[in-house]
Amino acid sequence: MSQEITPQQPPVTDVEIQREKAAFEMLQRQAQMFSSSSLVPKEFTGNIANCAIGINIAKRLGADPFMVLQNIDIIHGRPSFRATFLIAMVNASGRFEPLQFEMQETAKETSKTITFEVWENQKKVSRELKYTYTPTTCIAYAKDKASGSIIKGPPVSYDMAITEGWVGKSGSKWQTEMRELMIRYRAAAFFARLYAPDITLGMMTAEELRDTTERDVTPPLATTSKLFASVPAIAEPAPV
Repeated sequence: MSQEITPQQPPVTDVEIQREKAAFEMLQRQAQMFSSSSLVPKEFTGNIANCAIGINIAKRLGADPFMVLQNIDIIHGRPSFRATFLIAMVNASGRFEPLQFEMQETAKETSKTITFEVWENQKKVSRELKYTYTPTTCIAYAKDKASGSIIKGPPVSYDMAITEGWVGKSGSKWQTEMRELMIRYRAAAFFARLYAPDITLGMMTAEELRDTTERDVTPPLATTSKLFASVPAIAEPAPV
């Protein structure tokens, strides 16, 4: 009868325990310092836990902790990198030549009426927007230093922005002249997510999270009478 040999993990030594303890204490001290600074974003001011997570992300990226904290936005409760920071990290990775963008107009200027829904007072309300634009496709590309070949990211277009609902979002920058900047940011995010996932760490960009559809989750205000109406009456004890 054959016996399987299960490999055993080497026991953790006191030296390793002390090393991890010292590293954790150092992380706490660094987080305490950043949380007491007025130069970090409000999500990190006075929040040691958030600062510790930000420092941990910086270590995984091999980046300066202060720079990472400055470029993380908390949107809908989720951390996200700013697109400009993501582009800078791709360019500084040493794997690619600086990121470039290929813009190509695919048709003449046109207009579309976009119907979208927004949440107002816990109800969905339909809105219409006349969107005038020149159909354009943007591709982020760079030269791979190892192979010397040009690698291209997935194309992003204004039609994609309309279909995905990015344009219809209330206050969206896709509706303004900043659409040319937004399409480059989105193309850069797609490139980084495909060719440098170790830099994105699975996180979306702040611009992507802002373009996601929001939902009004505010619970309705219950009146006092309704609250007590749902509470069953307590019978009085019978006399002894």
